[in-house]
Order: sequence, then C-alpha cells, then structure tokens
Amino acid sequence: NIDNIEISGNKIIDTVDIKNLVERDLNGYYLGLFSKTNFLIYPKNKIKNDLELKFKRINNISINIVNFKTLNILITEREGKYLWCGNDLPSADSSIQDCYFLDSKGYIFDQAPYFSGEIYFKFYGTIESGKSNPTGVGFLPNYFEKITSLKENIEKMDIKPIIFYLENNEDADIYLSSPNILPDKPKIIFKIDSDYEKIAENLEAAINTEPLKSNLKNKYSSLQYIDLRFGNKVYYKFK
Repeated sequence: NIDNIEISGNKIIDTVDIKNLVERDLNGYYLGLFSKTNFLIYPKNKIKNDLELKFKRINNISINIVNFKTLNILITEREGKYLWCGNDLPSADSSIQDCYFLDSKGYIFDQAPYFSGEIYFKFYGTIESGKSNPTGVGFLPNYFEKITSLKENIEKMDIKPIIFYLENNEDADIYLSSPNILPDKPKIIFKIDSDYEKIAENLEAAINTEPLKSNLKNKYSSLQYIDLRFGNKVYYKFK
C-alpha cells in the first residue's frame, strides 16, 4: 500500500493543500474490500482530474509510484504572462480592480495581486457569461495568440502597447503608454477579425511616412487614435 506522498515542482500552490486533496482521494475502499492505497489500483485519474479542477494554476501533472509505496507527484505550474481585469475599461474615478493572471495561451487561472504601473499587459473584454469566477476560462481563444503577436509587432516599432480592449464583438482597441489617463490614452483601432499581419504592415508603413512620422515624434502625447479598420487606408487624429 501507498504510505508516502512526495510532491514537487509546485512554487505557488501550497504543498499541504495538494497533499490533503490526494489523501482524500486515497481514503477508503473499492466495494468495501480493496484499499484505494493499493499501488495497483489507486485512483490515479481521479487524483489528476481533481487536482486540475481544484488548482487552475496547474499546467501539467505527472503521477508515478516509486518503490511500490511512494506516490510521486510532479507538477508544472502556469506562468502569469498577462492580466485580465474585467469586462470594461476603468474610469478615471474607478477603485482598484480585481485582475487575474493569464498564461501565454490566454487561459485565466488565478487572481493576481495589485500591480501599479504598466508591469503587465492587460486585457479587458467579456468572457464566458454566467461565471462569477473567471478562472478556468480562455479569453478570446480564437484570437488571443494573434493579438499577442500583434502586440509584439507593435513593440518592435518602438511603441509601447499596454492594454487590449474589445469594445464590442467587432472593434478592438490597443491602448498605448502615455501620461494620459484612460480612456484618453492614444489607441490603435482595428477589427477583431482582421488580417493581423496586414494591419501590422499598414501600421508600420503609416508611422514611417510623413507627416505622421514627425507628429508622433513631436506631439505623441496629443495622439488620440490610429484607425486600421479600413483596409490599406490608415486614419489618425491628434488633439
């Protein structure tokens, strides 16, 4: 019978919490006769499923028996790369918002502490309806990797994107770093179902063409938007 549980790989999830769940799943008997701690018939799949259901931060789990009596559980945790901070952009007088970590695929897995400034790129927009807790949900799974790729392309243009916001089911905004307070920060507007490579090309061509090139250099703080919703035509506005 299994009489020892070894847990490794976890950095954020408490080892005691993991062990308590595993011990609960190992408690009892099958048909009142066969102990669930028997190394041949222990509930491996149930342990794995219950851990993944309980701890959304878990990315991968490896469960093995060592020396017939030790249950070895190796866990890989998700890395928080971005933040999802709600359905709508905060107003100037909003209180501190609850934000949640997203991994590189857009999976929301844990509540985040408060971060001031622009440490993490933030996402705003509606997720799956009817859920009071957003963990366990993917944010815009059909578009997320395209959006992050566009963000990286914008950064290569010496522009700092800080926020993505899906206004409705069609138009999306990427807000840029500036001293202005939301929603008055400059933004790039595009359609969510765009050809993302094409809009990146159009943006780069526009910001390297006069007079936009000089205007960005000399009066960036007064930029209101760059609009990429109209094919090869790029519209922009300064205050």
